[in-house]
Amino acid sequence: MYRDESLKKYLDDLAAKLPAPGGGSAAALNAALAASLLSMVANFTLGRPKYARFEADVKKIMVSSEKLRKEFLNLVDLDVKAYKSKNVRKSLNIPFMTARLCFEGIKLCLPLATKGNINLSSDVGAAAALFDGAFSAAFFSVDINLKLLGDKGLAKQVRKELDQKAKIIKKLKMQTEAKVGKIIRG
Repeated sequence: MYRDESLKKYLDDLAAKLPAPGGGSAAALNAALAASLLSMVANFTLGRPKYARFEADVKKIMVSSEKLRKEFLNLVDLDVKAYKSKNVRKSLNIPFMTARLCFEGIKLCLPLATKGNINLSSDVGAAAALFDGAFSAAFFSVDINLKLLGDKGLAKQVRKELDQKAKIIKKLKMQTEAKVGKIIRG
């Protein structure tokens, strides 16, 4: 679907009077951008003598960020398909997965800010901000679908998990921003 289309096509459809893509798909796209930024920083770090002592750690981050990037790209389209199917459970599960994966993605930011190429530290900060924003956007999609589903027990369980993750994400974002700010400002 959109994965093989132009960015312009996606944005035109997002802006149009169409039921989908919407917020859940946009959340996944933002998360894919965040993961891509981490991969870029890793690529500019690997093989550089200055960062040789971090090579193994940065390779692990690269593998994780690339896996996440592919998963988020799939979620962009899966969210559109779920919404069009009018299956509330599917429409809930896709942004819930996006939120969970954003949680995994933001955990890569601080280590990369610490061990990655300092000339791209601002990109790590941007990735943390994008993961945080994508998580929040996905959470909104989860919330509306929980309301539509009407299962109070499930809603309580899912919201509890995402509330806990939200607190950790905010903390990791702040720590990453502090590290990046220190690198940039000296």
